[in-house]
Parts: sequence; C-alpha cells; structure tokens
Amino acid sequence: MNRYVFVVVVCAASLLLGGCDALRSFMGRDLEEEDFVIGQLYVDEMVKETPVIARRVEPKSGTRGNALGLRYDEKDNAALYEAVNSWLGVPYRYGGSDRTGVDCSAFVGAIYKEVYGVTLHRTTNDMLRDVTLHGKGELKEGDILFFTNSKGKVSHVGIYLKDGLFAHASTSNGVSVSRVDDTYWSKHFYKGGRVSALVR
Repeated sequence: MNRYVFVVVVCAASLLLGGCDALRSFMGRDLEEEDFVIGQLYVDEMVKETPVIARRVEPKSGTRGNALGLRYDEKDNAALYEAVNSWLGVPYRYGGSDRTGVDCSAFVGAIYKEVYGVTLHRTTNDMLRDVTLHGKGELKEGDILFFTNSKGKVSHVGIYLKDGLFAHASTSNGVSVSRVDDTYWSKHFYKGGRVSALVR
C-alpha cells in the first residue's frame, strides 16, 4: 500500500468513526433536547409587520369602548378585550409563558384560562386537538386562528377579536393586534378554530 492510499484510508476511517460518534451523541440526547429540535419545525417565524395596536390603550373618558380603544356593545365579551389589553407590549420569547416574555401558544393559553376558564394544550400544533376547525368566513369573537410558516407547518396562533382583528404574540412586536387580511397573515392563514369546550 503506497503512502497516498494509506492516508486516504486513515482519513476515511477517521471520518467514519467521527461520524458514528456524532450520530451516537445526537441519539443520546435527552428527550427535552429532541423536543426542542422537533419544535423548530413549528416555531414562529420572524414576521416584520406594522400592527394595528401594539401598546396598552386606556379608554377615552366619555366614550363607550373597550380597553383596546375599539367600539363594543353588550354582545361583545368585554373581559376578552380587557385581558388582551393587559398583555399588550409583552415581548415575544420562544418558550416563554409570562409577562416577561411569551410565545404565541402560551399567550393564547393564558387568555383562555383567564377569560373562559379553559385549559388548552401548550403547543400550537396540539391546540388543534382542542378545537373544531372552520373557514375564515365563519370567524367569531374568541376563535383561535391558526397560521402556517413557510414550511407549511401550523406554527402560529392568535385569538380573533372582531372586524378582521386578532390578538397574538408576534415575533417582531410582542403581544399586539393585527389584521387577518394583512399580506403575510392572509397568505399563511390555515383555519379558525372554535374551542370544543365552549361550543354549545
């Protein structure tokens, strides 16, 4: 065996053994790390947008309106708008679940627990099991809106308010209110979902 062939064989063996070590190392990771890797398929994308409402709004004195500054009447759920308003401006944080930083599914879960007394699944994908799906033309206040990312995976959720507006934890703006017919959200809209526990 000449020197050149020997070097090639040694390098190939080294690469193969190193590759096996890397594979063994990956396979040996604990479940939490594997969940994180899988979760990246469904993580919220960075979406640059100008929200309709990005900061907490105090109602104007002498006007009838909710805490978001939107007009409402007896048929609207004032508690929903007040709860959303209390979260406005909280920054986005993947995996976050409190007012120091929150992701989209944790935000929706917190609102549902506070307003409706309903505990939802923690992740966006699992929340699909909590709802009866329907199209954009059937949206009602309190419906959960599901959106896909550029990979086609359902990866983002928000809560429908009224008049084409929904509240969500946006990657670029934190908790804010956006329009369903915004260019990005309209393109990536998947389905609306009515929470089964609230359907009568």
